[in-house]
Amino acid sequence: MKTEFLLDEEMFPPFEGFPAEGIDFLTRLKKNNNREWFAKHKSEYEDFVRLPMQSLITLLRAPMTKLAPKIDINPRRNMFRIYRDTRFSKNKTPYKTHVAAVFHLKGHWQQSAGYYVHIEPGNIYVGGGIYMPDSNQLKLIRSAIAERTDDFRMIVESKIFKKRFRTLEGGKLLRAPLGYSPEHPMIEWLKYKSFYTGVEWKEKECYSSKFIDKIVIVYKDLLPLIRFLNEALGKSE
Repeated sequence: MKTEFLLDEEMFPPFEGFPAEGIDFLTRLKKNNNREWFAKHKSEYEDFVRLPMQSLITLLRAPMTKLAPKIDINPRRNMFRIYRDTRFSKNKTPYKTHVAAVFHLKGHWQQSAGYYVHIEPGNIYVGGGIYMPDSNQLKLIRSAIAERTDDFRMIVESKIFKKRFRTLEGGKLLRAPLGYSPEHPMIEWLKYKSFYTGVEWKEKECYSSKFIDKIVIVYKDLLPLIRFLNEALGKSE
């Protein structure tokens, strides 16, 4: 494992901030979202978007190993592909106009709660949790919230959580989920269909090497929620 870390450090240059050229490329891609244009400018994507994002992920590894050692941080696995899956979408443009990475528990890709970072022109999003869990995952999370009421409240009602995130994001059911009374003391939390939250920043935040430190601070404040969700899913952190 240490050998893999060293190879990554040699392969990917030190992260000194996400380059303005990368934001410029994504801005132009929004106006020219077609295969011909992308093919002509693919080297810009590789140099100014893909490589800097992989460098960011590589630099995240050390602080995240201390914070959450079971979270998988790997520049070859964590970054989302730029190619969109258009099979079931009305939007047939072939490319995403942002760059993002997600970090799950080792061995539990998309089966666990994790951390997320998203960069696009004009907007940065850093957060975590679990987005659109399947029906079984929803049952497990709701059951944990109902049974471990005090533990969950200590997380989402803490001063740190409320100051940083205010509350959870995402859609909610209009009525109580099946099996729960509308009078349940945790009903508003149980109505959530996703369990994630985060912060939004202006684009300029990603230009500095200190961007890494700011990401880690957000992830640290998210850690209790991520742990609760993974424990609920039977994925010990």
